Amino acid sequence: MTVVHLHPQGSNRSEPSPFRLGVNYWPAAKGVTLWKDFDIDEVHCDMNTIAELGLDLVRVFLTWEDFQPDPEGVNCCALSRLTRLCDAVAAEGLKAIITLNTGHLSGHNWAPAWLLDAQAQPFDDQPVVSMGQRVATGYRNPYTDPMARKAALRLVRAVARTLSDHQAVWAYDLGNAPDMFARPSSPKMARDWYDELAGALRNLDDKHAITCGLCAQSLCSPTALRVDDVFTSSCFASIQAYPGELAQGRNFLDADLAAFSCALTTALSNKPCFASEWGLSTSPAGQEQILSDQFSSMGRGYSATETVVADFAERLLPKLVEVGALGALLGNYSDYDPSLFGRPPYDTCQNERSRGLFRADGTIKPHGQVIRNFAESNPVVQSPPGRRAILDISTNEYYENPLRHSRRFFETFSAQYSGMTPAKTL
Repeated sequence: MTVVHLHPQGSNRSEPSPFRLGVNYWPAAKGVTLWKDFDIDEVHCDMNTIAELGLDLVRVFLTWEDFQPDPEGVNCCALSRLTRLCDAVAAEGLKAIITLNTGHLSGHNWAPAWLLDAQAQPFDDQPVVSMGQRVATGYRNPYTDPMARKAALRLVRAVARTLSDHQAVWAYDLGNAPDMFARPSSPKMARDWYDELAGALRNLDDKHAITCGLCAQSLCSPTALRVDDVFTSSCFASIQAYPGELAQGRNFLDADLAAFSCALTTALSNKPCFASEWGLSTSPAGQEQILSDQFSSMGRGYSATETVVADFAERLLPKLVEVGALGALLGNYSDYDPSLFGRPPYDTCQNERSRGLFRADGTIKPHGQVIRNFAESNPVVQSPPGRRAILDISTNEYYENPLRHSRRFFETFSAQYSGMTPAKTL
């Protein structure tokens, strides 16, 4: 396997790697319709804004139905728009993570029409969207369905051929929380799925890193994708760092718990970890922080005042560096324009409207200034990390009861630097 160094090209590899800071990118006026309503001038403006803030990385999502409306081919227009977006990224000196086969976004599962199955139930009762509308049906499992597997390979190969020599690419991501879209029936099936797609990428592009953006349920559910399976052939691990997604508790402002998700992922996978998403929704001015029932199990029903979010960012970012994280991406670049609020997912997922670094009118939120100041400090990746999750069992034993073990390891993690004795876990 080709070894992919995560240092910038041309840098002295004896020097520490920079801790990458960036955003998951959707434009304020378009949201998830970016590829349908593509505006390159808007993209250039956004990339300039991101670069001026001192960030160096954007993550973009290739929504499956936009890039592959037909399983037998790939949308050439969408590939052209992807290239133009990457040109804009490179023009501002930024790098990009390209997230392929994106089916799960913002609490909804987005399925191309050809994948729908009238006999199937929606996965985990999550709403399904196809062609911009919610549909009352499920879809075939992309881990097992032969047509879906072949289609995913076609898309991976087309993107690799298109971007293999593009200077904007930093890494490929094989999915955004793929186990929120569907689940394989066994760990072997998960490994086979990942290895098949990763192998197709490497055959055409061995210059760029490969990862997979898992959500935190992969750390606390025995039925989710196991991080030791998925990241076996990855260059680095990737996990969403939302405290509320972990089942240790309901403290959505616990920066230690968010950092622990990266530390635990590294311990289980033996790979350095990237925080692929973090952040909180902001409440409207004058409104207290709230906790809604909607998506509270995923930690995204929580809104906080802008001041509280800024304080959370100030506490979290140094902790991510301390655990050896490679970098961190804020959940959204911008809040969304109210013109989008009548369509999925923003009509029902109100917290998705305000998870941005910038308000919809383009003004920066307080935590944006926190991130700017942190970027100006030129943080670097700590290797070895200053703080670790310490395991005393094998990964197989861990996944026999991941909730219990993750709670136990978090107690030890929290006590390491506080001089406390870990509380007994029931």
